[in-house]
Amino acid sequence: MHPWSLISPASRGIGFALARQVLRSTKVPVVATARKDLPKTRDELLKGLDVDGDRLTMLEVDVLDESSIADAATTCKEKFPSTSHNLHLAFIVPGLLFPEKSPSQINADDALLTFRTNTLGPMLMIKHFSSFLPKKSSKLNKKEVTSTEGLPPMSITAVMSARVGSISENRLGGWYSYRASKAGINQLAKTFDNHLRTSAGENAIAVALHPGTVKTGLSKEFWGHVEKEKLFEREWVAERLLDVVCKFRIERRGKCYDWDGKEVPP
Repeated sequence: MHPWSLISPASRGIGFALARQVLRSTKVPVVATARKDLPKTRDELLKGLDVDGDRLTMLEVDVLDESSIADAATTCKEKFPSTSHNLHLAFIVPGLLFPEKSPSQINADDALLTFRTNTLGPMLMIKHFSSFLPKKSSKLNKKEVTSTEGLPPMSITAVMSARVGSISENRLGGWYSYRASKAGINQLAKTFDNHLRTSAGENAIAVALHPGTVKTGLSKEFWGHVEKEKLFEREWVAERLLDVVCKFRIERRGKCYDWDGKEVPP
């Protein structure tokens, strides 16, 4: 079985940096998604990288539109037939934040959009792309999947969480819709991993990741409130997250981990 990778979305922020890092540090084909401007995003992803551009496939995906997810999955079925390929590394990272400080600031439409983007979007991605993951009976190609290739020892689906999604560590309150959506992501990772225990055994796991506070558009208005040493560049975070998942072992499945590989409690 030959591995390939998926990063969605990859047009900006952490997803953009992750796609470049996977292109740079592995030799596998990479599928990157964006809602629009695919040629421009492709050029930006490849800019300055000494890699074979044919490894990169750009697909149009809007996680708010399930038909676009289904169409992308159909394209991948043609490009990566399950008889000879498996999705070995998937980063599903859409994100949206409305920072409600008090209950009076909760807006129903904004909250719904937060859940559709942060929680339901990754759920639908898993719905349409889980069939690409290896089965219990799959024989992973050890010549293709090695530490020197920059890949984890088993297939990993990683969804993007946040420390504020931890219920046990919530001591400040606020950010109602974002916190709840990320707590939902942690549950999604655990529930999907339970499915993989049955369908894939030790060939595939699911996890959630906390990247820390990253210098992206999502967190820009909060940069001034974060200690300098705790505000990370997206390229550094992408390198750390890829390193973390490559070191995962089977017993770490179904949980949430930060950029340093430490578990974030539920």
